Amino acid sequence: MGVQATVVFTDLHGSTAVFEALGNLRATETVTQITTWIGEQCEAHGGRVVKTLGDGVLAMFPDGQSAVKAVVDLQRIHYKRVARTPSEVRMPIRIGVASGDVEIVAGDCYGDAVNVAARLCDLCGPNQIWANAAALGAVDEGHGVTFRILGPISIRGRAEPCTVYQIEWREEETSDFLTMQGQLDPAYSSGDVDVLGREIELTWSGQTKRFKAFDLPIHIGRVRNVEFMVNDPRVSRTHARLEWRNGSVVLVDVSTYGSWVRFAGANGSDVLLRREECVLHGQGELALGASFADATVPTVSFKVL
Repeated sequence: MGVQATVVFTDLHGSTAVFEALGNLRATETVTQITTWIGEQCEAHGGRVVKTLGDGVLAMFPDGQSAVKAVVDLQRIHYKRVARTPSEVRMPIRIGVASGDVEIVAGDCYGDAVNVAARLCDLCGPNQIWANAAALGAVDEGHGVTFRILGPISIRGRAEPCTVYQIEWREEETSDFLTMQGQLDPAYSSGDVDVLGREIELTWSGQTKRFKAFDLPIHIGRVRNVEFMVNDPRVSRTHARLEWRNGSVVLVDVSTYGSWVRFAGANGSDVLLRREECVLHGQGELALGASFADATVPTVSFKVL
């Protein structure tokens, strides 16, 4: 049965490290407590929990307004709770939200909105909420909430790019806290940081280069005339492009054999790009021309600063 719905995917960032710190039994209890609480919060806002997936929750809402209210409240409450826990066991939430056609089969749900919500959850950072344009079409920003466009992002399996927004939330309506900004770095006032607010650092085989937002686009490849050269036969002459787009650093794969992205703390869920793109955040690694399963693959470390 097909219905129009808003799908929410949540994921606990850093759960792998918590299992290492607490052991399987205590970590499982902790994760289960949090995912159960997330499910209860979704239901309290009019949603329905479809299933839990380890440290993740998949829920459906009848409309975007109730879904956005639920996920903002989730982040606000959980942020305060996490701040009171030891750093080694903190698990901030990542959330993807998407509206569209959903097929209900035997209590489970399938469809484009499910795939998009899961993908956005994979790509966003801790404490962040990413949503497709359809989810926000009839939603008011409300107090302490801002919708910031990230631009079109290719989603694997979709013919058309998906226009994505970040739902920026303040800890409280009267607070100056913003999830993307956090504490103001003193370097901003000294002029050491790009005024656009982003830099990216790339490292490979002893070579480290840092590019400011206004330096982009730059290219990664095996020929000398690219801005960042990775000399390996599996790397295409021009393998990938880094662009500055609507406040984010976007990796665009233009290679023959593809690129793999691994975000730090993402529990091994690598992102495969074949003539596709994704937003880079935090830090991680890029495998060029082969997957991370190949121990000899040329691997570029990145940090978005």
